[in-house]
Amino acid sequence: MSTFTELGIESDIVDALAGKGIIDAFPIQEQTIPLALSGQDIIGQAKTGTGKTFGFGLPIIQRLGTDPDAGVKALVVVPTRELCVQVTEDLELATSNRPTKIVSIYGGKAYEGQIEQLKAGAQIVVGTPGRLLDLASQRLLSLKNVSELVLDEADKMLDLGFLPDIEKLVAQTPATRHTMLFSATMPGPIVALARRFMTRPIHIRATDPDEGLTQANIKHLVYRAHSLDKDEVIARILQSDGRGKTIIFTRTKRAAAKLVEELNDRGFNAAAVHGDLNQDQRERAMAAFKAGKKDVLIATDVAARGIDVDDVTHVINHTIPDDDKAYLHRVGRTGRAGKTGIAVTFVDWDDLHKWALINRALEFGQPEPTETYSSSPHLYHDLDIPAGTKGRLKPASAVAAPTRSATAGRHESRNEASADRPPRNRTRNRTRGGKPVSATEVATETPAGDAAAPKQPGTGTHDGKGHEHHDGKPAARRRRRRGGGGGGQSAPATAPQA
Repeated sequence: MSTFTELGIESDIVDALAGKGIIDAFPIQEQTIPLALSGQDIIGQAKTGTGKTFGFGLPIIQRLGTDPDAGVKALVVVPTRELCVQVTEDLELATSNRPTKIVSIYGGKAYEGQIEQLKAGAQIVVGTPGRLLDLASQRLLSLKNVSELVLDEADKMLDLGFLPDIEKLVAQTPATRHTMLFSATMPGPIVALARRFMTRPIHIRATDPDEGLTQANIKHLVYRAHSLDKDEVIARILQSDGRGKTIIFTRTKRAAAKLVEELNDRGFNAAAVHGDLNQDQRERAMAAFKAGKKDVLIATDVAARGIDVDDVTHVINHTIPDDDKAYLHRVGRTGRAGKTGIAVTFVDWDDLHKWALINRALEFGQPEPTETYSSSPHLYHDLDIPAGTKGRLKPASAVAAPTRSATAGRHESRNEASADRPPRNRTRNRTRGGKPVSATEVATETPAGDAAAPKQPGTGTHDGKGHEHHDGKPAARRRRRRGGGGGGQSAPATAPQA
Protein backbone atom coordinates (compact mmCIF):
# COMPACT_ATOMS: atom_id res chain seq x y z
CA MET A 1 0.00 0.00 0.00
CA SER A 2 1.11 3.57 -0.71
CA THR A 3 0.61 6.58 1.52
CA PHE A 4 -1.16 9.66 0.17
CA THR A 5 2.08 11.60 0.44
CA GLU A 6 3.78 9.05 -1.82
CA LEU A 7 0.95 9.52 -4.34
CA GLY A 8 1.64 13.27 -4.53
CA ILE A 9 -1.06 14.67 -2.25
CA GLU A 10 -0.13 17.92 -0.50
CA SER A 11 0.66 17.95 3.22
CA ASP A 12 -2.36 19.91 4.47
CA ILE A 13 -4.74 17.37 2.87
CA VAL A 14 -2.63 14.46 4.15
CA ASP A 15 -2.72 15.92 7.66
CA ALA A 16 -6.51 16.33 7.52
CA LEU A 17 -6.94 12.66 6.59
CA ALA A 18 -4.38 11.48 9.14
CA GLY A 19 -6.39 13.23 11.84
CA LYS A 20 -9.11 10.67 11.17
CA GLY A 21 -6.70 7.76 10.98
CA ILE A 22 -6.68 7.60 7.17
CA ILE A 23 -3.07 6.97 6.16
CA ASP A 24 -2.78 4.32 3.44
CA ALA A 25 -4.48 4.47 0.04
CA PHE A 26 -6.80 1.78 -1.34
CA PRO A 27 -5.98 0.18 -4.72
CA ILE A 28 -8.34 2.39 -6.71
CA GLN A 29 -6.82 5.48 -5.06
CA GLU A 30 -3.31 4.32 -5.92
CA GLN A 31 -4.32 3.94 -9.56
CA THR A 32 -6.51 7.03 -9.86
CA ILE A 33 -4.78 9.80 -7.91
CA PRO A 34 -1.53 10.16 -9.92
CA LEU A 35 -3.42 10.17 -13.26
CA ALA A 36 -6.08 12.57 -12.02
CA LEU A 37 -3.49 14.98 -10.61
CA SER A 38 -1.99 15.22 -14.10
CA GLY A 39 -5.36 16.13 -15.65
CA GLN A 40 -5.95 12.79 -17.38
CA ASP A 41 -9.61 11.91 -18.10
CA ILE A 42 -10.49 8.67 -16.30
CA ILE A 43 -13.16 5.99 -16.48
CA GLY A 44 -13.03 4.16 -13.16
CA GLN A 45 -14.85 0.86 -12.88
CA ALA A 46 -15.36 0.22 -9.18
CA LYS A 47 -18.12 -0.71 -6.76
CA THR A 48 -19.36 1.43 -3.89
CA GLY A 49 -17.17 1.23 -0.80
CA THR A 50 -13.84 0.84 -2.58
CA GLY A 51 -12.58 4.32 -1.66
CA LYS A 52 -13.25 6.05 -4.97
CA THR A 53 -14.50 9.26 -3.29
CA PHE A 54 -10.94 10.14 -2.24
CA GLY A 55 -9.72 8.71 -5.55
CA PHE A 56 -11.38 11.58 -7.41
CA GLY A 57 -11.88 14.01 -4.50
CA LEU A 58 -8.29 14.56 -3.47
CA PRO A 59 -7.08 15.37 -7.01
CA ILE A 60 -9.86 17.88 -7.71
CA ILE A 61 -9.26 19.60 -4.34
CA GLN A 62 -5.54 19.83 -5.00
CA ARG A 63 -6.00 21.00 -8.62
CA LEU A 64 -8.23 23.88 -7.45
CA GLY A 65 -5.35 25.23 -5.36
CA THR A 66 -4.87 26.16 -1.73
CA ASP A 67 -7.04 29.28 -1.98
CA PRO A 68 -9.37 29.03 -5.01
CA ASP A 69 -11.36 31.99 -6.29
CA ALA A 70 -15.04 32.17 -5.33
CA GLY A 71 -17.49 30.47 -7.67
CA VAL A 72 -18.19 26.92 -8.83
CA LYS A 73 -15.01 25.32 -10.19
CA ALA A 74 -15.76 21.62 -9.59
CA LEU A 75 -19.00 19.65 -10.06
CA VAL A 76 -19.60 16.15 -8.67
CA VAL A 77 -22.86 14.56 -9.85
CA VAL A 78 -24.28 11.64 -7.83
CA PRO A 79 -27.52 9.62 -8.16
CA THR A 80 -28.98 9.87 -4.63
CA ARG A 81 -29.33 12.26 -1.74
CA GLU A 82 -27.60 9.92 0.72
CA LEU A 83 -24.56 9.55 -1.52
CA CYS A 84 -24.54 13.32 -1.99
CA VAL A 85 -24.30 13.83 1.77
CA GLN A 86 -21.62 11.14 2.11
CA VAL A 87 -19.40 12.54 -0.66
CA THR A 88 -19.78 16.04 0.75
CA GLU A 89 -18.68 14.89 4.21
CA ASP A 90 -15.60 13.18 2.77
CA LEU A 91 -14.60 16.25 0.77
CA GLU A 92 -15.19 18.54 3.76
CA LEU A 93 -12.81 16.36 5.76
CA ALA A 94 -10.13 16.59 3.06
CA THR A 95 -10.49 20.40 2.80
CA SER A 96 -10.59 21.07 6.55
CA ASN A 97 -7.15 22.74 6.41
CA ARG A 98 -7.88 25.04 3.47
CA PRO A 99 -10.60 27.61 2.73
CA THR A 100 -12.24 25.64 -0.10
CA LYS A 101 -16.03 25.60 0.38
CA ILE A 102 -18.31 22.71 -0.58
CA VAL A 103 -22.09 22.75 -1.00
CA SER A 104 -24.58 19.88 -1.33
CA ILE A 105 -27.36 20.45 -3.84
CA TYR A 106 -30.22 17.94 -3.69
CA GLY A 107 -33.98 17.72 -3.45
CA GLY A 108 -35.99 17.30 -0.26
CA LYS A 109 -34.27 20.27 1.36
CA ALA A 110 -35.14 23.96 1.21
CA TYR A 111 -33.64 25.94 -1.67
CA GLU A 112 -32.66 28.92 0.44
CA GLY A 113 -29.71 27.41 2.31
CA GLN A 114 -28.25 25.89 -0.85
CA ILE A 115 -28.63 29.14 -2.78
CA GLU A 116 -26.99 31.10 0.05
CA GLN A 117 -23.95 28.79 -0.03
CA LEU A 118 -23.67 29.23 -3.80
CA LYS A 119 -23.86 33.00 -3.44
CA ALA A 120 -21.23 32.82 -0.67
CA GLY A 121 -18.80 31.50 -3.27
CA ALA A 122 -18.68 27.70 -2.82
CA GLN A 123 -16.09 26.26 -5.21
CA ILE A 124 -17.13 22.56 -5.18
CA VAL A 125 -20.73 21.50 -5.81
CA VAL A 126 -21.89 17.96 -5.04
CA GLY A 127 -25.43 17.34 -6.25
CA THR A 128 -28.16 15.18 -7.69
CA PRO A 129 -29.18 15.81 -11.32
CA GLY A 130 -32.73 17.07 -10.75
CA ARG A 131 -31.97 19.84 -8.27
CA LEU A 132 -28.77 20.84 -10.10
CA LEU A 133 -30.67 21.26 -13.36
CA ASP A 134 -33.44 23.12 -11.54
CA LEU A 135 -31.05 25.70 -10.07
CA ALA A 136 -29.13 25.97 -13.35
CA SER A 137 -32.36 26.67 -15.27
CA GLN A 138 -33.18 29.45 -12.77
CA ARG A 139 -29.67 30.87 -13.33
CA LEU A 140 -28.88 30.38 -9.67
CA LEU A 141 -26.12 27.89 -10.51
CA SER A 142 -23.54 28.73 -13.16
CA LEU A 143 -21.39 25.93 -14.59
CA LYS A 144 -19.49 28.05 -17.11
CA ASN A 145 -16.30 28.07 -15.01
CA VAL A 146 -16.27 24.37 -14.10
CA SER A 147 -12.81 22.91 -14.67
CA GLU A 148 -13.34 19.60 -12.80
CA LEU A 149 -16.30 17.30 -13.52
CA VAL A 150 -17.03 13.95 -11.84
CA LEU A 151 -19.91 11.61 -12.65
CA ASP A 152 -20.17 9.12 -9.77
CA GLU A 153 -22.12 5.84 -9.93
CA ALA A 154 -23.06 6.53 -13.54
CA ASP A 155 -24.78 3.14 -13.94
CA LYS A 156 -27.12 3.95 -11.05
CA MET A 157 -27.95 7.30 -12.67
CA LEU A 158 -28.76 5.39 -15.83
CA ASP A 159 -31.07 3.04 -13.89
CA LEU A 160 -32.87 6.01 -12.33
CA GLY A 161 -33.41 7.69 -15.69
CA PHE A 162 -31.04 10.61 -15.07
CA LEU A 163 -28.98 10.31 -18.26
CA PRO A 164 -30.86 13.07 -20.17
CA ASP A 165 -30.35 15.42 -17.19
CA ILE A 166 -26.66 14.50 -17.06
CA GLU A 167 -26.22 15.38 -20.71
CA LYS A 168 -27.89 18.77 -20.19
CA LEU A 169 -25.62 19.52 -17.22
CA VAL A 170 -22.43 18.45 -18.98
CA ALA A 171 -23.37 20.58 -21.99
CA GLN A 172 -23.28 23.67 -19.73
CA THR A 173 -19.66 23.07 -18.73
CA PRO A 174 -16.58 24.12 -20.78
CA ALA A 175 -15.27 21.59 -23.30
CA THR A 176 -11.77 21.96 -21.84
CA ARG A 177 -12.74 20.62 -18.41
CA HIS A 178 -11.08 17.61 -16.71
CA THR A 179 -13.62 14.75 -16.52
CA MET A 180 -13.79 11.56 -14.44
CA LEU A 181 -16.57 8.97 -14.65
CA PHE A 182 -17.06 6.13 -12.15
CA SER A 183 -19.39 3.18 -12.59
CA ALA A 184 -19.63 -0.35 -11.15
CA THR A 185 -20.71 -1.68 -14.55
CA MET A 186 -20.25 -0.29 -18.06
CA PRO A 187 -23.52 -0.69 -20.00
CA GLY A 188 -23.73 0.64 -23.56
CA PRO A 189 -25.31 4.03 -22.77
CA ILE A 190 -22.55 4.79 -20.20
CA VAL A 191 -19.85 3.90 -22.71
CA ALA A 192 -21.54 6.16 -25.27
CA LEU A 193 -21.73 8.98 -22.71
CA ALA A 194 -18.03 8.63 -21.94
CA ARG A 195 -17.07 8.71 -25.61
CA ARG A 196 -19.16 11.81 -26.22
CA PHE A 197 -17.97 13.90 -23.29
CA MET A 198 -14.45 12.69 -22.45
CA THR A 199 -11.07 13.20 -24.11
CA ARG A 200 -9.00 10.03 -24.59
CA PRO A 201 -9.97 8.59 -21.19
CA ILE A 202 -7.94 5.86 -19.50
CA HIS A 203 -10.03 2.94 -18.26
CA ILE A 204 -9.14 1.82 -14.74
CA ARG A 205 -10.73 -1.41 -13.58
CA ALA A 206 -10.38 -1.46 -9.80
CA THR A 207 -11.44 -4.23 -7.45
CA ASP A 208 -12.50 -3.90 -3.83
CA PRO A 209 -9.56 -3.67 -1.40
CA ASP A 210 -8.93 -6.94 -2.92
CA GLU A 211 -12.18 -8.37 -4.10
CA GLY A 212 -11.31 -11.96 -3.31
CA LEU A 213 -10.22 -10.96 0.19
CA THR A 214 -13.42 -8.98 0.73
CA GLN A 215 -15.56 -11.98 -0.17
CA ALA A 216 -13.48 -14.14 2.17
CA ASN A 217 -14.03 -11.59 4.93
CA ILE A 218 -17.81 -12.02 4.70
CA LYS A 219 -19.61 -15.08 6.04
CA HIS A 220 -22.68 -15.68 3.83
CA LEU A 221 -25.69 -17.42 5.42
CA VAL A 222 -28.82 -18.15 3.39
CA TYR A 223 -32.03 -19.32 5.07
CA ARG A 224 -35.45 -20.26 3.80
CA ALA A 225 -37.57 -18.58 6.47
CA HIS A 226 -41.29 -18.23 7.04
CA SER A 227 -42.50 -14.65 6.71
CA LEU A 228 -44.35 -14.77 10.05
CA ASP A 229 -41.20 -15.93 11.86
CA LYS A 230 -38.70 -13.48 10.31
CA ASP A 231 -39.05 -10.78 12.96
CA GLU A 232 -38.37 -13.31 15.72
CA VAL A 233 -35.35 -14.71 13.86
CA ILE A 234 -33.95 -11.20 13.31
CA ALA A 235 -34.48 -10.28 16.96
CA ARG A 236 -32.44 -13.32 18.01
CA ILE A 237 -29.69 -12.59 15.47
CA LEU A 238 -29.43 -9.08 16.91
CA GLN A 239 -28.39 -10.68 20.21
CA SER A 240 -25.46 -12.57 18.65
CA ASP A 241 -22.12 -12.45 20.41
CA GLY A 242 -19.97 -9.67 18.94
CA ARG A 243 -22.84 -8.10 17.00
CA GLY A 244 -22.12 -4.45 16.22
CA LYS A 245 -23.84 -2.06 13.84
CA THR A 246 -26.34 -3.89 11.68
CA ILE A 247 -28.10 -2.96 8.45
CA ILE A 248 -31.34 -4.71 7.50
CA PHE A 249 -32.54 -4.39 3.90
CA THR A 250 -36.24 -4.59 3.02
CA ARG A 251 -37.86 -4.58 -0.39
CA THR A 252 -40.52 -1.96 0.35
CA LYS A 253 -40.89 1.25 2.33
CA ARG A 254 -43.87 -0.22 4.16
CA ALA A 255 -41.88 -3.26 5.30
CA ALA A 256 -39.08 -0.99 6.57
CA ALA A 257 -41.51 1.17 8.57
CA LYS A 258 -43.20 -1.91 10.04
CA LEU A 259 -39.93 -3.59 10.99
CA VAL A 260 -38.42 -0.56 12.72
CA GLU A 261 -41.55 -0.25 14.84
CA GLU A 262 -41.48 -3.96 15.68
CA LEU A 263 -37.80 -3.99 16.68
CA ASN A 264 -38.11 -0.87 18.81
CA ASP A 265 -41.10 -2.45 20.53
CA ARG A 266 -38.92 -5.50 21.28
CA GLY A 267 -36.37 -3.25 22.97
CA PHE A 268 -33.80 -2.71 20.21
CA ASN A 269 -32.33 0.64 19.20
CA ALA A 270 -33.38 0.86 15.54
CA ALA A 271 -33.81 3.61 12.95
CA ALA A 272 -35.00 3.53 9.34
CA VAL A 273 -34.24 5.26 6.05
CA HIS A 274 -36.83 4.91 3.29
CA GLY A 275 -38.72 7.00 0.79
CA ASP A 276 -41.72 7.80 3.00
CA LEU A 277 -39.50 9.77 5.39
CA ASN A 278 -38.60 13.35 4.59
CA GLN A 279 -34.97 14.23 3.98
CA ASP A 280 -34.37 15.63 7.47
CA GLN A 281 -35.69 12.44 9.06
CA ARG A 282 -33.47 10.29 6.85
CA GLU A 283 -30.41 12.37 7.61
CA ARG A 284 -31.08 12.25 11.35
CA ALA A 285 -31.45 8.46 11.20
CA MET A 286 -28.20 8.12 9.25
CA ALA A 287 -26.34 10.45 11.63
CA ALA A 288 -27.60 8.51 14.66
CA PHE A 289 -26.48 5.25 13.07
CA LYS A 290 -23.01 6.53 12.19
CA ALA A 291 -22.57 8.00 15.67
CA GLY A 292 -23.63 4.73 17.29
CA LYS A 293 -26.73 6.18 18.97
CA LYS A 294 -28.71 3.66 16.92
CA ASP A 295 -27.08 0.32 16.18
CA VAL A 296 -29.70 -1.10 13.79
CA LEU A 297 -30.54 0.60 10.50
CA ILE A 298 -33.42 -0.60 8.33
CA ALA A 299 -33.17 0.56 4.74
CA THR A 300 -34.59 0.12 1.27
CA ASP A 301 -32.14 -0.30 -1.61
CA VAL A 302 -32.37 3.25 -3.00
CA ALA A 303 -32.17 4.89 0.41
CA ALA A 304 -29.11 2.79 1.26
CA ARG A 305 -26.95 4.28 -1.49
CA GLY A 306 -24.24 6.27 0.22
CA ILE A 307 -24.20 4.32 3.49
CA ASP A 308 -20.48 4.25 4.11
CA VAL A 309 -19.86 3.02 7.64
CA ASP A 310 -16.74 0.96 8.32
CA ASP A 311 -17.86 -0.84 11.49
CA VAL A 312 -20.99 -2.65 10.23
CA THR A 313 -20.71 -6.25 11.46
CA HIS A 314 -23.96 -7.73 10.11
CA VAL A 315 -26.10 -7.22 7.03
CA ILE A 316 -29.51 -8.92 6.98
CA ASN A 317 -31.55 -9.23 3.79
CA HIS A 318 -35.11 -9.29 5.14
CA THR A 319 -36.16 -10.04 1.57
CA ILE A 320 -33.86 -11.38 -1.12
CA PRO A 321 -32.45 -8.79 -3.55
CA ASP A 322 -33.53 -8.94 -7.18
CA ASP A 323 -30.20 -10.01 -8.66
CA ASP A 324 -26.53 -10.69 -7.94
CA LYS A 325 -25.52 -7.03 -8.42
CA ALA A 326 -28.05 -5.87 -5.83
CA TYR A 327 -26.87 -8.66 -3.51
CA LEU A 328 -23.24 -7.57 -3.73
CA HIS A 329 -24.21 -3.95 -3.20
CA ARG A 330 -26.15 -4.81 -0.04
CA VAL A 331 -23.66 -7.16 1.57
CA GLY A 332 -20.80 -4.84 0.63
CA ARG A 333 -21.87 -2.64 3.57
CA THR A 334 -20.03 -5.08 5.86
CA GLY A 335 -16.56 -6.62 5.79
CA ARG A 336 -14.94 -3.29 4.88
CA ALA A 337 -11.35 -2.20 5.25
CA GLY A 338 -10.18 -5.75 5.96
CA LYS A 339 -12.69 -6.36 8.77
CA THR A 340 -14.92 -9.42 8.91
CA GLY A 341 -18.66 -9.35 8.40
CA ILE A 342 -21.73 -11.57 8.33
CA ALA A 343 -24.42 -11.46 5.63
CA VAL A 344 -27.73 -13.23 6.34
CA THR A 345 -30.28 -13.58 3.55
CA PHE A 346 -33.88 -14.76 3.99
CA VAL A 347 -35.44 -16.43 0.96
CA ASP A 348 -39.22 -16.73 0.80
CA TRP A 349 -40.75 -19.81 -0.83
CA ASP A 350 -41.88 -17.65 -3.78
CA ASP A 351 -38.35 -16.26 -4.29
CA LEU A 352 -36.41 -19.52 -4.60
CA HIS A 353 -35.91 -18.87 -8.31
CA LYS A 354 -34.17 -15.56 -7.51
CA TRP A 355 -31.78 -17.28 -5.17
CA ALA A 356 -31.01 -19.89 -7.83
CA LEU A 357 -29.89 -17.12 -10.20
CA ILE A 358 -27.82 -15.32 -7.54
CA ASN A 359 -26.24 -18.58 -6.41
CA ARG A 360 -25.26 -19.44 -9.97
CA ALA A 361 -23.90 -15.96 -10.77
CA LEU A 362 -21.81 -15.69 -7.58
CA GLU A 363 -20.88 -19.38 -7.45
CA PHE A 364 -21.88 -19.86 -3.82
CA GLY A 365 -22.51 -23.57 -4.29
CA GLN A 366 -25.66 -23.51 -2.17
CA PRO A 367 -28.60 -24.06 -4.53
CA GLU A 368 -31.01 -24.83 -1.66
CA PRO A 369 -31.30 -22.34 1.22
CA THR A 370 -31.44 -24.03 4.63
CA GLU A 371 -34.96 -24.21 6.07
CA THR A 372 -34.73 -22.17 9.26
CA TYR A 373 -36.98 -21.18 12.14
CA SER A 374 -36.32 -19.03 15.20
CA SER A 375 -35.91 -22.20 17.26
CA SER A 376 -33.56 -23.99 14.81
CA PRO A 377 -30.35 -25.12 16.58
CA HIS A 378 -28.22 -24.32 13.50
CA LEU A 379 -29.33 -20.66 13.68
CA TYR A 380 -27.83 -20.37 17.18
CA HIS A 381 -24.68 -22.19 16.09
CA ASP A 382 -24.15 -20.27 12.82
CA LEU A 383 -24.45 -16.85 14.42
CA ASP A 384 -23.10 -17.43 17.94
CA ILE A 385 -26.45 -16.67 19.58
CA PRO A 386 -26.37 -17.47 23.32
CA ALA A 387 -28.49 -20.47 24.31
CA GLY A 388 -31.93 -19.57 25.61
CA THR A 389 -32.05 -16.23 23.75
CA LYS A 390 -35.57 -15.05 22.93
CA GLY A 391 -36.67 -12.35 20.52
CA ARG A 392 -37.32 -9.62 23.05
CA LEU A 393 -34.87 -7.72 25.22
CA LYS A 394 -35.63 -7.57 28.93
CA PRO A 395 -37.21 -4.24 29.82
CA ALA A 396 -35.23 -1.97 32.09
CA SER A 397 -37.97 -2.24 34.73
CA ALA A 398 -37.18 -5.93 35.12
CA VAL A 399 -33.62 -5.06 36.10
CA ALA A 400 -34.44 -2.37 38.63
CA ALA A 401 -38.10 -1.82 39.48
CA PRO A 402 -38.88 1.83 40.25
CA THR A 403 -39.88 2.72 43.80
CA ARG A 404 -43.46 3.50 44.75
CA SER A 405 -42.61 7.12 45.54
CA ALA A 406 -41.09 7.63 42.10
CA THR A 407 -44.08 6.29 40.21
CA ALA A 408 -47.07 7.12 42.39
CA GLY A 409 -47.87 10.30 40.53
CA ARG A 410 -47.73 8.61 37.13
CA HIS A 411 -49.84 5.57 37.91
CA GLU A 412 -52.52 7.09 40.10
CA SER A 413 -55.71 7.65 38.16
CA ARG A 414 -57.68 10.82 38.60
CA ASN A 415 -60.89 8.99 39.57
CA GLU A 416 -59.32 5.85 41.02
CA ALA A 417 -57.14 5.33 44.09
CA SER A 418 -53.99 3.26 43.73
CA ALA A 419 -54.06 -0.32 44.98
CA ASP A 420 -51.92 0.25 48.06
CA ARG A 421 -53.93 3.15 49.44
CA PRO A 422 -57.45 3.33 50.89
CA PRO A 423 -59.88 4.83 48.38
CA ARG A 424 -60.36 8.55 48.74
CA ASN A 425 -63.81 9.83 49.59
CA ARG A 426 -65.33 11.38 46.52
CA THR A 427 -67.40 14.47 47.04
CA ARG A 428 -69.63 13.61 44.08
CA ASN A 429 -73.24 12.51 44.38
CA ARG A 430 -73.58 8.77 43.92
CA THR A 431 -76.18 6.67 42.20
CA ARG A 432 -76.80 2.97 41.80
CA GLY A 433 -78.83 1.74 38.87
CA GLY A 434 -79.95 5.26 38.20
CA LYS A 435 -81.22 5.86 41.75
CA PRO A 436 -79.58 8.26 44.21
CA VAL A 437 -77.65 6.79 47.14
CA SER A 438 -78.58 8.20 50.51
CA ALA A 439 -76.19 10.32 52.48
CA THR A 440 -76.18 7.73 55.24
CA GLU A 441 -75.03 5.04 52.79
CA VAL A 442 -72.26 7.31 51.54
CA ALA A 443 -71.12 8.01 55.08
CA THR A 444 -70.95 4.33 56.00
CA GLU A 445 -68.83 3.63 52.88
CA THR A 446 -66.14 6.11 53.97
CA PRO A 447 -63.24 4.40 55.81
CA ALA A 448 -62.68 5.44 59.38
CA GLY A 449 -60.04 8.06 59.83
CA ASP A 450 -60.20 9.26 56.20
CA ALA A 451 -59.30 12.91 56.08
CA ALA A 452 -62.13 13.46 53.60
CA ALA A 453 -64.87 11.99 55.83
CA PRO A 454 -68.11 14.05 56.06
CA LYS A 455 -68.23 16.68 58.76
CA GLN A 456 -70.08 15.81 61.92
CA PRO A 457 -73.36 17.52 62.66
CA GLY A 458 -72.94 21.08 63.69
CA THR A 459 -69.61 21.65 61.97
CA GLY A 460 -71.11 23.16 58.85
CA THR A 461 -73.76 25.78 58.09
CA HIS A 462 -76.24 26.18 55.26
CA ASP A 463 -77.02 29.37 53.45
CA GLY A 464 -80.61 28.41 52.76
CA LYS A 465 -79.89 27.79 49.08
CA GLY A 466 -78.77 24.18 49.44
CA HIS A 467 -75.06 25.11 49.75
CA GLU A 468 -73.08 24.09 52.82
CA HIS A 469 -70.38 26.40 54.22
CA HIS A 470 -67.37 25.43 56.39
CA ASP A 471 -65.42 27.99 58.35
CA GLY A 472 -67.31 30.73 56.61
CA LYS A 473 -66.36 29.53 53.09
CA PRO A 474 -68.64 27.89 50.55
CA ALA A 475 -67.93 24.19 49.95
CA ALA A 476 -66.65 23.21 46.54
CA ARG A 477 -69.35 22.58 43.93
CA ARG A 478 -70.15 18.93 43.65
CA ARG A 479 -70.23 17.12 40.33
CA ARG A 480 -73.25 15.04 39.47
CA ARG A 481 -73.21 11.68 37.76
CA ARG A 482 -76.00 10.02 35.87
CA GLY A 483 -76.61 6.35 36.56
CA GLY A 484 -76.00 3.82 33.83
CA GLY A 485 -79.05 3.76 31.59
CA GLY A 486 -81.40 5.23 34.16
CA GLY A 487 -81.12 8.76 32.93
CA GLY A 488 -82.29 10.11 36.27
CA GLN A 489 -80.36 12.94 37.93
CA SER A 490 -79.25 12.28 41.46
CA ALA A 491 -80.32 14.60 44.24
CA PRO A 492 -77.66 16.48 46.15
CA ALA A 493 -76.33 14.47 49.06
CA THR A 494 -75.66 16.52 52.16
CA ALA A 495 -74.16 15.67 55.48
CA PRO A 496 -76.85 14.61 58.00
CA GLN A 497 -78.12 17.46 60.11
CA ALA A 498 -78.45 17.43 63.86
